[in-house]
Amino acid sequence: MIEVETPALLLYRDVMERNLEHMADRAKKLGVALRPHIKTHKCLELGRRQQAYGAKGITVATLFEAQAFARDGFGDLTWAFPLDPTHVPHVHRIAQDGVTLRVILDDLDTAQALAGSGLHVWLKVDCGYHRAGVDPSSRYALAVARELGAERGLSFDGILSHSGHAYRTRHRDEAAQIAEQERQVMTWFADLLRKDGLPVRGVSVGSTPAMTAVKSLTGVTEARPGNYIFYDRTMVLIGCCEPQDVAVSVLATVVSHQPGAAHFVVDAGALSLSKDVGPAHLGLETAFGEVKGHPELTVASVSQEHGLIRAAAPAAIEGKFKVGQQVEIIPNHSCLTEAHFDEYVVIEGGRVMDRWHIERGR
Repeated sequence: MIEVETPALLLYRDVMERNLEHMADRAKKLGVALRPHIKTHKCLELGRRQQAYGAKGITVATLFEAQAFARDGFGDLTWAFPLDPTHVPHVHRIAQDGVTLRVILDDLDTAQALAGSGLHVWLKVDCGYHRAGVDPSSRYALAVARELGAERGLSFDGILSHSGHAYRTRHRDEAAQIAEQERQVMTWFADLLRKDGLPVRGVSVGSTPAMTAVKSLTGVTEARPGNYIFYDRTMVLIGCCEPQDVAVSVLATVVSHQPGAAHFVVDAGALSLSKDVGPAHLGLETAFGEVKGHPELTVASVSQEHGLIRAAAPAAIEGKFKVGQQVEIIPNHSCLTEAHFDEYVVIEGGRVMDRWHIERGR
């Protein structure tokens, strides 16, 4: 039993370090700079570990993250979220005193509004995910690129994409196909813009499944995976990693187990595990996580603070999982899970060695 109050977010440091080293080596072999997305961990200590492995800057999801990391001395950040003009004053407050905060956009009016801002700007490109970004084959994409490329009081960093649809794949070969499609789209568009006389200094791509599977990144300058530091149940199920590569789990305590019941209740619900149902496209039984070491059990449902863990029949758990007993749950989505906690309980050699603060906020 780990002597911490539950629910708690456990971080296995040796696994995390191995993940960092592996991705750093992979980026080096592929010939791209690594700009990890810290939204997965939101932790200054972990950001520093990524820097120690050679990361060139970091990627953030919110201005809260940007502010926290800039305050701690991180001087090269990309806010990988579509900018709207109302946030420009906040960006300027962060981007000072030696801090470069790069922004992204896919909107022509916003691009025009940034003239004279002095900001570093990426053009967001839709590489097939169809969430945000300009269609690279459209006239609109060229219009936005020309506005940014004119560099009227701003710096045009280049083009940026996110292969989020790689999370919808079923195995590594499919993820490799998505990654190659992303590379082809982005390098084609970069060449098109250069032929139009526009400066395209960088080509930035990113997602953990794509980065773990991609065979070549020729023409790309940087990659922005985030989930790789921890991985999770979803990454295991789509073949992105092995179970032993998952570096985090949620420690929970059994709080109710009624005689004759085929389920028991733990103190880790939606506000610990999130309501992410994992890779639904695989057609698996819905589960909100996996009980470590117990594949016969299913995290069947979650309410705000309750997690209901079900067995196939009452006999399977009779006399087991008594109130007060601890279980570890592997989350479906580590990025959403850590965002519910204030700290990591760092485990080394089977013992609690430290606690690291999570910079979460809006």
